[in-house]
Amino acid sequence: MLLLILLDPDTYSLIGWVVLMMLSAFAGVMLYMKPRSKMRWSAAALLLTMWAAFIYGFYVGNDELRVVEVEYASADLPAAFDGYRIVQFGDTHLEAFEGKRRDLLERVVDSIKAQHADMIVFVGDLQNRHPDEVKPFIDLLGSVKAPDGVYSVLGNHDYPDYLGTDDPFEISGLTGRSVENHQLLGWHLLCNSHHLVHRGNDSIVIAGMDNDGDGRFPANGDISQALSHIRRNQFVVMLEHDPSSWRRKILPHCHAQLTLSGHTHGGQLNLFGWSPASLRYHEYGGMYYMGDRALCVTQGVGAAIPFRLGVPSEIVVITLKKK
Repeated sequence: MLLLILLDPDTYSLIGWVVLMMLSAFAGVMLYMKPRSKMRWSAAALLLTMWAAFIYGFYVGNDELRVVEVEYASADLPAAFDGYRIVQFGDTHLEAFEGKRRDLLERVVDSIKAQHADMIVFVGDLQNRHPDEVKPFIDLLGSVKAPDGVYSVLGNHDYPDYLGTDDPFEISGLTGRSVENHQLLGWHLLCNSHHLVHRGNDSIVIAGMDNDGDGRFPANGDISQALSHIRRNQFVVMLEHDPSSWRRKILPHCHAQLTLSGHTHGGQLNLFGWSPASLRYHEYGGMYYMGDRALCVTQGVGAAIPFRLGVPSEIVVITLKKK
């Protein structure tokens, strides 16, 4: 029950207000008792900074959206795909877009459509905790289309782990409904599988692994199954929700040239170039390279905690280039 409460986006807004009110009351008492103390005035200044950061992060930063454009060049890319454009987005946590927050998701959809990309990929965490969250957004997200299709994978929040049930039948039913939501959206869900995209006689592979977490999260990714019968010389775009899998499994066990991930939300806080996500992840936002192979981690468009400071919601536009 506690986990369900903590996964409710509005819980964090309430906690933030309560903490700030308590700190404000404490600072007020201290200022009244010792009005000439420099330490008390320093505490008051710090408190005002916290108020400003809280209000901005919850009510301004959480509503910001940016479009990021990057290029990835590879000698393995077939010539017919030079200039091929992919839009990457993820981490909608749709519960967070209920009510007035829906406006941001509508802007996300409009921005994706405006890119006129060849392919669109969603890198996981469609829901926050329950598959029913998706129903009010089927028409909106289902309007996202591309000539070569929309491809998606499951994230850790797309499994029923956050509902606290141990019933295997209920777990199976909830997982099935999460999978069905992608079908209702018209998306091609890649569950340790792949699809070939053709341009004349050339082709590239779009593959997707189930969430492959590092111990705290579901680890269901199977590279051998996802790339079954794929040759070493084929160009592969791999979708994997958790970027930690790039170093653990993707780099050492397959040849996928470009991996697209999400999960970290960029830490949702960036102060002078530092993000709390850096304490846990080597790669948490942007493009990373290991030789000629690359990983692109999007900051996502939503979050269980409706707060962003210096880390706006984003969609990423990737242009593939023949090296």
